[in-house]
Amino acid sequence: MKINENYKTLETSYLFSQIRTRREAYEAAHPDQKVLSLGIGDVTLPLAKPVVDAFARAVEEMGQASTFRGYGPEQGYDFLREKIQAYYQRFGVELPLDAIFVSDGAKSDIGNLLDLFDTDNTVLIPDPVYPVYRDTNQMAGRSILYMAACLENQFLPMPDPGQRADIIYLCSPNNPTGAVYSREQLQKWVDYAREQDAVILFDAAYESFVQDPSLPHSIYEIPGAKECAIEVCSLSKTAGFTGTRCGYTVVPSELVRGGLSLQAMWLRRQTTKFNGVSYPVQRAAAAVFTPEGMEACRQAVRQYQSNALLMHQALESMGIWHTGGTNSPYLWMRCPEGKSSWEFFQFLLEQAQVVGTPGSGFGQNGEGFFRLTAFGTPEDTAEAMERIRKALG
Repeated sequence: MKINENYKTLETSYLFSQIRTRREAYEAAHPDQKVLSLGIGDVTLPLAKPVVDAFARAVEEMGQASTFRGYGPEQGYDFLREKIQAYYQRFGVELPLDAIFVSDGAKSDIGNLLDLFDTDNTVLIPDPVYPVYRDTNQMAGRSILYMAACLENQFLPMPDPGQRADIIYLCSPNNPTGAVYSREQLQKWVDYAREQDAVILFDAAYESFVQDPSLPHSIYEIPGAKECAIEVCSLSKTAGFTGTRCGYTVVPSELVRGGLSLQAMWLRRQTTKFNGVSYPVQRAAAAVFTPEGMEACRQAVRQYQSNALLMHQALESMGIWHTGGTNSPYLWMRCPEGKSSWEFFQFLLEQAQVVGTPGSGFGQNGEGFFRLTAFGTPEDTAEAMERIRKALG
């Protein structure tokens, strides 16, 4: 038998596993010191009460013969898909139900969508980038091209007409940089993808953090996007579902390649390889989109936005260049004193007992930069920024 030797091209350890290992080693050596994390983008606030109540009611239903449910529809129950459909209407986007697929999170779908595409396709990925985009394509052995996200373009790379690509990854608001594409910039990407007959995989996991009304929440707000884009979104940051697991992917019927409907292909893939998200989780997710659920989730997002503003102000007062933090839960800062990304990681860990994410872990262009996240408690966030201020003198 033969194994998939493309795994040999991967880093031996996932970025966040490396961070965890270093943190645990430091804590074991310094048990008296409290380490604060502004690193991994996990939420700290609990699920909203309307969500928990709906979750509990659904669990009770599963314990009664008259209301018990077994296998559900692989693309999700209509009661949740209809809520998602109505949510998109807030952005002026009309979607038929058959375009909406409920999943166990954006990360899974970002990898699983690649089942629709031959390994001979060329992939275009920004650098720095969320590692899953890169790693899943390396696992398949695809040819990967990188577009430089850097200071010169404010970490928002734009299409190069002379560059050929089949699959294009975009994330806005961006992870890791916190940068957000304007409507005009996304229009250029849509036009480019249609000219190239390419498909954009658009990660909208952080759309709920967009505050500026001029900025888009969905790529489908851009004319022509339904003919060239698949959108992946998640309730992980919007509603605290990082451990509960629920998201959704939109595949428009207008998206046709090689004479085949990608929507029909994705439905066929899901019915073959996926048994759907559990009924209680989908009831909990549907509660997110009720007026009470939306208000509770907005309160949580506002707390994280307040953390981000505090962090932004602290970095600004220290004279440290950074982006993000206003329409995004991430802040992307330049490492002070010319330190490399991992040097600054170790410096903060040892001198401030604060953990962040080295920019170099997101790609070559991330070297010399560092990611901070706003998902901590207000108290820990304020303390962490004060520690950073003192450590930097």
